[in-house]
Amino acid sequence: MLTEERHRLILQALKEKEIVKISELTALTDASESTIRRDLTWLEEKKFLKRIHGGAARLQGKLTELSVPEKSSKNIQEKKQIAQYAASIVEDGDCIYLDAGTTTMQMIEWLEGKDIVVVTNGLNLVELLLKKGIRTYLIGGFVKPKTNAMVGRGAIESIRQYRFDKAFIGTNGVHPQYGLTTPDPEEAQVKKQAIDLSREAYVLADEEKFGEISFSKIAEIDEVIIITNSLEDDQKVSFANQTMIKVVTT
Repeated sequence: MLTEERHRLILQALKEKEIVKISELTALTDASESTIRRDLTWLEEKKFLKRIHGGAARLQGKLTELSVPEKSSKNIQEKKQIAQYAASIVEDGDCIYLDAGTTTMQMIEWLEGKDIVVVTNGLNLVELLLKKGIRTYLIGGFVKPKTNAMVGRGAIESIRQYRFDKAFIGTNGVHPQYGLTTPDPEEAQVKKQAIDLSREAYVLADEEKFGEISFSKIAEIDEVIIITNSLEDDQKVSFANQTMIKVVTT
């Protein structure tokens, strides 16, 4: 089978299914696993798809953004692994920033009992933090209905009052060339401010975020440390010279 025909079949499979496994593609094209891996690498470089562990996934639209309930139901175990490790980094006496998001929300369970101060733009994080007895500050601004995040000019002015030992940020896309991205420019600005105001900035991103590119730039890869649950060998090479990546495994 010609290379172009394999590529057409791979992309057609991704139109029908959001994720396809390498084993499915070898059966579909009657090609070897090494050939399919090369095809996926080429197609990813041309921005037709993104590689994930054991296969490939369809790229999301630049403005695609899930609601909090939709995000909460995806990759729950992976998010908990990442969140537990992130919480272990937090030390007594730290002032930390927790970005609005479902992975940062998972951190709260493991922050209980620590002598810390938390600043957040996540409206849905506040009640959980208070229940754990954590001293909490909520920045001002406009409440974005889809993500329950405080954004806009008021949020920017409010967050500038603080300085953080550590910031924990969510993202929609992690790309070696295009950096960290998210669909909403206003939310991107708040995330960027938190990174700039922190001594150490961590991005919590499960494996599905790698290779994605959203509409608005947050920051360059080298401005943060990334915590994730899985990373392909070729992805490790792509990011190796830019930043530190901690892969959390069970």
